[in-house]
Amino acid sequence: MKIQLASKHVPGTAIILPIFSGSKPVWPKEISTESKKFIETALKFFDGSEKSAKVLRIPDEKNVLTVVLLGLGDKKSWTRRKFLLAVRRIVGVAKAEKIKEIGFNLKDLAARVADDEAVKLMAINLIKANYEFNKYKEVPKEGWPKIENIYTSVSKANKKLERALEEGIIIGEEVNRSRDLANTPGGDMTPKVLADDAVNSGKRAGFSVKVLEEKEIERLGMGGVIGVSKGSSEKPRFIITEYFGGKKKDAPIVFVGKGVTFDTGGINLKPGDSSYEMHLDMTGGGSAIHAVAAIARLKLKVNVVALVPAVENMPSGSSYHPGDQLKTITGKTIEVLNTDAEGRVILADGLGYAQKYKPSLIIDVATLTGSAIGALGQRAMAVFTKDNKLQKMVLELGERTGERGWPLPLWDEYLDEIKGTFGDVANIGKTRYGGAIHGAIFLKQFVGSYPWVHLDIAPTMTTIDGEYLAKGASGTAVQLLVELARKLAH
Repeated sequence: MKIQLASKHVPGTAIILPIFSGSKPVWPKEISTESKKFIETALKFFDGSEKSAKVLRIPDEKNVLTVVLLGLGDKKSWTRRKFLLAVRRIVGVAKAEKIKEIGFNLKDLAARVADDEAVKLMAINLIKANYEFNKYKEVPKEGWPKIENIYTSVSKANKKLERALEEGIIIGEEVNRSRDLANTPGGDMTPKVLADDAVNSGKRAGFSVKVLEEKEIERLGMGGVIGVSKGSSEKPRFIITEYFGGKKKDAPIVFVGKGVTFDTGGINLKPGDSSYEMHLDMTGGGSAIHAVAAIARLKLKVNVVALVPAVENMPSGSSYHPGDQLKTITGKTIEVLNTDAEGRVILADGLGYAQKYKPSLIIDVATLTGSAIGALGQRAMAVFTKDNKLQKMVLELGERTGERGWPLPLWDEYLDEIKGTFGDVANIGKTRYGGAIHGAIFLKQFVGSYPWVHLDIAPTMTTIDGEYLAKGASGTAVQLLVELARKLAH
């Protein structure tokens, strides 16, 4: 799919006609008087509600003009979020109707943001909406529905808007690459495969990658990573990606992504109906890698590192046990009370390693807890930090990108609930309440005195109905991490 800016309608393309409830459309000049009459008749039976759409094919002089009526709902309640959803719906309607070329005027969608930001967000969401994970499906005889060209009319194309379009395309592509990783079945997605993707991404996007294997991980004292990986025949990897686009003296931002390529729960085996999506448990790792890829391709003037401890959590005769004491790279020990709370165990080593960079900020990204889903549903990731300015920045950027977050408490009193009996900290809390907070306060013990944000992305790991995205991985947090890096670079 190619997205282009245009100053006017391109002949032969379908016209998207956005319509607010009770409002008249903004008529494109390209629609003839006769076609306009035809559309006005159809509009009498079209309510313009948020989810409504109707495709009209109108004989127009020598050709057939295709017009898509796209309902936007009440203009008074129009928001940035609804703008993003409307952009995605355009792709959905076009693919369903097998329309290969479409055009629309960006102003008709009332983005209510600066033109360049609207163009960038438009491109990201068109690309996200066009994504399908069909790798394991037989190709139909007629092929998969395909949009070839999208033309977006703007008042006047300029270098600033062209750059915004380019940025949106880059970010959208990297979001989808992270979705490919997360959607890959656990039988095919191993720590080695995840590490290979990082290496290939580095070559493609222009950043350095180093992959540590089991012996080096053990030599560094990463007892958490070694412990969790013991039950699997797939050996662990510790992935280090580095992009230094800022000044040499600038301390880097470090992303730490959870890379559990499949999570059975280990000895504390998950119930059968909880295992189906556990190939998605490396979503944080994939998002961290491809956020760095996007940042490198955008050539942002910032220093960024992504660290991904990659393991498979399996039950076997060699698995780590409930009651084990694991010594991490920081010297702190973890008392394992439940082998299914493995993400925080490997992240402890990732966060400890992050301190070597003397970072300006550490951000960990992890599908950490079902408790976060219970608290927030599936529409916002959980945000934890002790820094109010960082919290405000993350929440604001979440609204701007469409990757919403919501804060949960990180009070010192919660530390009492994860104190170990024989080790320094236990990997689950003393009660079944507040599991997302227990996970966050556990991680805080491994970041030292550095500024830190924990993003529990379990709630937004997969797409849900009403988001107009293909089922499966959402690619969550890639956009947010990119914009955080951009913001901090300035």
